[in-house]
Formats: sequence, C-alpha cells, structure tokens
Amino acid sequence: MTLQQIKYAITVAEKGSMSKAADSLFITQSALSCAIRELESETGVSIFLRTARGVTLTPDGTEFLMYANRVYQQYELLQEKYGRNGNVKRKFGVSTQHYSFAVKAFVEMVKRFDTLTFDFAIRETKTLEVISDVGSMKSEIGVLYKSAFNGRIIDRMLAENGLEFFPLINCRAYVYLWKNHPLARESSLSLEQLSEYPCLSFEQGDGVASYFAEEILGDREYPRVIRSSDRATQLNLMVGLNGYTLCSGITCDELNGEEYTTVPFREDEENRNSVMEIGYICKKYNPLSDIAEVYVDEVKRYLDNIKTEG
Repeated sequence: MTLQQIKYAITVAEKGSMSKAADSLFITQSALSCAIRELESETGVSIFLRTARGVTLTPDGTEFLMYANRVYQQYELLQEKYGRNGNVKRKFGVSTQHYSFAVKAFVEMVKRFDTLTFDFAIRETKTLEVISDVGSMKSEIGVLYKSAFNGRIIDRMLAENGLEFFPLINCRAYVYLWKNHPLARESSLSLEQLSEYPCLSFEQGDGVASYFAEEILGDREYPRVIRSSDRATQLNLMVGLNGYTLCSGITCDELNGEEYTTVPFREDEENRNSVMEIGYICKKYNPLSDIAEVYVDEVKRYLDNIKTEG
C-alpha cells in the first residue's frame, strides 16, 4: 500500500466519480481504476461500489477512508514542515444552511489558527449540498436542522451518505423581520397577520420537496413567497419589501447588523408550531480533526450563551 494509492482513494471518494478523480489527479481513468483495484486486492476489502451514476463508499470503504484520511493528513503535515516546497496547507471546510451563528463560530475558529498554513472554506448552501459536501468529504462538518416533518427524509439521506447527526440545540419558530416592519413590535405573530407580506425562503433547486426547506414550517402554504439564494439578499428584501422569514430565533447582530429583530411565532389550530433540532453532521465513525473539534466547540459556546440569555 502506497501513499499514492491512498491519495487516489481519497480523491475518488471526494469526487464521487472515477473520471472526475482522474481529471483532478491528471492521470487516465484506466490507470486510476487499476490502482484502486490493486489497493482493494491488497487490503482485501471492496472500498467502492461502482454504479452507472458513479462510485460510492462501501461500509468497509468508509472505515478504510477513516484511517486513510488520518494517515494522509499526517503525511501532509510532514510535507508542510519538511517537504521541498514547504507550502502544503491543511484543509478544513464547513458546509451549512444559512445560519449566522455557524459563520460566527467559523470566524472565531479561524482566529485561533494561522491562515498562512491552513486552507479554510465555509459554504452557505442548499440543504442537499450540505449533505453531499460532507458525504464526499469536501467539507468535514455540515450544519443543518431536523424536525418532525423532515426528520425521516433527512435521516435517510444521511444514512445513504454514511453520515451521523449530532444535535446542538432545539428551537421553536420565530418570525425574523426588519425592525421597522409594521408588525415588528408585536409580542407574537400568526400567519394570518403576516399574510399581507412576502415570506422569504432560501432556494433549494427545481423540483426539491419542502422536506429540504431551511425555514421551519416550510411545509405550509404561503400566499406570497420570494426565494433567494443568499443571506445578504434576504436581509435586503426584508427592508425593501417588508418581507419576513421563519427561523430558529438565533441571530447574530455582529454579522447581520442590528436592524433586524425576531418575534415569537403564534400558532393556531391550522398552523401548529414545531421544533427545529439544529445539529452538525460528519462522517460516521470518522474522528473529528483538531480543527473540526475547535469549530464545534465554538458553535456550542455561542449556542450555550443563547441558552443562558433566554
């Protein structure tokens, strides 16, 4: 078994395709396939399951990659310190639904490391892409929520990608809007009161079911809906159109500004409140790296302060 074979296996798992991995490694697909077959023969396990849609890790392959990643990370550290070029950077990525607290924790985590020697990435993206990014090891950590409505679907998607969910906090629904919104000073808000204003939602892609909506109560029918793809645009729509969204109530004024507020959602017989179970996902049986542990600690610290305050 060679470091080159390990690198090949890691790249195939990240890309989810032999052809894409071969392009990334600048070798032919046949040479890559041959190297993977030799590795599987030597280890005595089938690392990948080949399908018409690409390749996926087998249970044995998931376990193998857990150890292989640790070995290759140590190799990269040696290269960084003693290699000829001395410029190999350790990589760490987070993929998340659009949560300001996840970005705030990322900021605090990065402050504790030298950005000259680390390659950091944070991706605010669609729910399915959060799962895909962590499943393919593009990101080590993903942040998303489950509820009674979407829990079974999300759990199935996580299992298919060899991922595990770790809960962080449970939240009830809040209405998030501009501080000068006509309803901003209400003690609570119902969907009937909000019916005159556009409900703002993060776009999830064509044909994607409401199970993957980032907003709690995403299964409800709203008379006015505007979709956007990023948090800054959504905040602008709150100001320009008196839009609102339904969220966890966890906000970060430091990043989003102090021009926005949250009001508790008031349920009625037709529109019951629900619980968001926000947590992080990672590869099952794969120990977190030291960087990932720091990030998770920063998320927990931020959320613990939220719990203390309210």
